[in-house]
Amino acid sequence: MEKNLTNGSVFKNIVCFSLPYLLSYFLQTLYGMADLYIIGRFEKTVAETTAVSIGSQVMHMLTAMIVGLAMGTTVSIGQAVGANNKRKAASAIGNTVTIFMLISALLTVLLLLLVKPITRLMSAPQEAVADTVKYLTICFSGIPFITAYNVLSSIFRGMGDSKSPMYFISVACVANIALDYLFIGVFRMGSAGAALGTTLSQAISVIISLVVILKRRSVEVVKSDFRPVRSVMSEILKIGFPIALQDGFIQVAFIFVTVIANKRGLTDSAAVGIVEKIIGFLFLVPSSLLSAVSAICAQNIGAGKKERANLTLKYSCLISVCYGALIVLLIQFVAEPLVGLFMRDAAVAVAGGKYLKGYVWDVFFAGIQFSFSGYFCARGKSQLSFLHNFISIITVRIPGAYFMSKYFPSTLLPMGLASAAGSLVSSLICVVAFYILDKRTADKKEEKNRVKALSDR
Repeated sequence: MEKNLTNGSVFKNIVCFSLPYLLSYFLQTLYGMADLYIIGRFEKTVAETTAVSIGSQVMHMLTAMIVGLAMGTTVSIGQAVGANNKRKAASAIGNTVTIFMLISALLTVLLLLLVKPITRLMSAPQEAVADTVKYLTICFSGIPFITAYNVLSSIFRGMGDSKSPMYFISVACVANIALDYLFIGVFRMGSAGAALGTTLSQAISVIISLVVILKRRSVEVVKSDFRPVRSVMSEILKIGFPIALQDGFIQVAFIFVTVIANKRGLTDSAAVGIVEKIIGFLFLVPSSLLSAVSAICAQNIGAGKKERANLTLKYSCLISVCYGALIVLLIQFVAEPLVGLFMRDAAVAVAGGKYLKGYVWDVFFAGIQFSFSGYFCARGKSQLSFLHNFISIITVRIPGAYFMSKYFPSTLLPMGLASAAGSLVSSLICVVAFYILDKRTADKKEEKNRVKALSDR
């Protein structure tokens, strides 16, 4: 299971490590999109599709925050593996399980109690309220499975293994699509069937991953490792909490846009929900690079190879920029037909197509800031990742979406461009922060060498 990422070609390590990540994200996004696609094929009302799009966005926010928090585990284990400290890695694994068991239990209870207020907060159209409540109630009940899968995946990735999580999510994807056709197509359960399929498929994935992790013993975890250790938990949370908070703020910005769209009626609401799914798919490469950079750089920094970590960041930015440019160009020609795949409604396709043409620029700029975020996390500076996202959200994304909606009520294009402008601001902040951080590190190294030289005289 363990793989050393501190040797060999940096570019090859990025490609080989990020490809399974990319496929994992692809499959995870695929079964999220499958819910919308299948319910759009079998249900004739826009309300059912709207309920799934709203509900899945709430679940995406929660999942993103769990994944962000688990980033602390990936980095902590990665640094321990890079330093060849298996005892520290085992302690990080045990404490991670303890932390997330408590978090998942509390989240499940709290969210089930707040399901109706959350639906109201999302400003779901009245026709979709009941279905949204059903969808969220079932999904909230499956929070422990969602948490378990992402925590187990973070452990594997910290050990340098990005392939196993890909296999686990492959099983979940196949199971979800099959269950969607069963519950939605055969039993006609609508949004409740979509939620049930998602929850059960996650449970299946967790069971399989548990079996695998128990059979592989690259790091021996003993009973005492599950006992809370303040220093270990502090390290995990110090890295993971800012990322979770950052991802939460990003999703709040997305939800803010959804709320605006919901108030514009079912057509714009459905269009925005569908485009969010498409954008999630297009973000697969930037997202996989973020995770790959954090894991690879963590091991190299743990091994004292900062130059390799910096080179990893540069290659990641180059890959993401090339990918973003290609996607932006392509979407300008296929936006409306692409949205139309998810709903047989011409008005939704037109509205969604305009939104997508503006929003797709976010893919270009996000690739840059995602790469930097992964790098900052690996260096234990995840607060920088939180900071640039927070600034872009409060100064550009949210106010931009609001004013674009107010001054351009007949089109969603400007709202899409507002999101891209937010990522542009984040990217600029990241570049400045990187050079400041790098200069400070160089100055400290120079001072240390100077002191050593004086002491040797």
